[in-house]
Amino acid sequence: MPHQDTRFLLLEGVHQNAVTTLKQAGFARVELLPGALEGDALADALQRADVVGIRSRTQLSDAVLQTAPHLQAIGCFCIGTNQVALERAQALGIPVFNAPYSNTRSVAELVIANILCLLRGLTWRNQGVHEGHWPKDSKANEARGKTLGIVGYGNIGAQLSVLAESLGMRVLFYDFRPRLPLGNAEAAPSLDALLAQADIVSLHVPETPATRNFISARELYLMKKGAMLINVSRGRCVAADDLAEAIQSGHLAGAALDVFPVEPKSADDALESPLRGLKNVILTPHIGGSTIEAQANIGLEVAGRFIQYLKNGATVGAVNFPEVSLPLREDTHRLLHIHENRPGVLSAVNRLFAEHNINIAAQTLSTKDSVGYLVMDVAHSDSEVALEQLQGVDGTIRSRRIY
Repeated sequence: MPHQDTRFLLLEGVHQNAVTTLKQAGFARVELLPGALEGDALADALQRADVVGIRSRTQLSDAVLQTAPHLQAIGCFCIGTNQVALERAQALGIPVFNAPYSNTRSVAELVIANILCLLRGLTWRNQGVHEGHWPKDSKANEARGKTLGIVGYGNIGAQLSVLAESLGMRVLFYDFRPRLPLGNAEAAPSLDALLAQADIVSLHVPETPATRNFISARELYLMKKGAMLINVSRGRCVAADDLAEAIQSGHLAGAALDVFPVEPKSADDALESPLRGLKNVILTPHIGGSTIEAQANIGLEVAGRFIQYLKNGATVGAVNFPEVSLPLREDTHRLLHIHENRPGVLSAVNRLFAEHNINIAAQTLSTKDSVGYLVMDVAHSDSEVALEQLQGVDGTIRSRRIY
């Protein structure tokens, strides 16, 4: 369809930057809603959208996506993509984009703030003063000289490493993959070694089957007595009951969590957690990336991914799709062919094109898991016939022409 007719649905108060960017690129039909949708309301809204953008509350489950197979793309205006049934989206030929870099600084700064608040007991001292007490004593610590253990040394972990060193902290990190340390950070030989040395442990890992309850009783009691834990990654990575017990027993001196296994659906709902009410435990409502600066950058990043995909078929940054980027050629139309990843598809396409005397000016194919993605440029005069031929290739999921 013409770009100006593509319908965008952006939920959960996505930053206005995204709307502005899309409209400047020629996409005029952009609907922006302030909150999340679910159930029938979500299903109905998806029927009037070709592209949907969400944050963390809207759940695009397997069942929801099966009611909207027409979607051309999904954008998660955040880092995580657990709220989307990625395999189903892939099977339907829907690339899913996210923003893995734009809120890095905001999340790292929140961790620094939590470190300082925990070490100084700022939250419970603040509450005491508000309640008419005067909890002044010298039982507090500086960050300088303390050892910070960073579990997961990706974009956020590395940024945190630099900030922590500027406070005079020693930084250890552990990652599943080899990582190049920044500054004076040191790689720990194992998770257990990091836990045994760190005064503060900060988690920065994705949610996968391998990281469910990644930190439970065993890991908590490997930590030094009086150490502290920070989790701004995923709620299910920490066993909340075990953490509450480790704090109540006095083994750990405090914790800060910004993510939880089950989070309230609205501002009026209460968080259900065994950690509520515990002294020197900071609980924040998933605000790691909720700064004006981060949301503005995320709006630009994901909107840019949409534009590149819709205008030239580029899938760089898609989490469930082969990453393809082919420079546009003059005097051609671009054909996009999403198909099942099986032998013989490319040869079938080339054979059909040869039979119809269609010359291919440029071509690239890449696969990921169960899906293959073929991008081709052909002459304007050949593109309509070429698209018809593509649609008849066995294994085709969907095809599209850009012109």
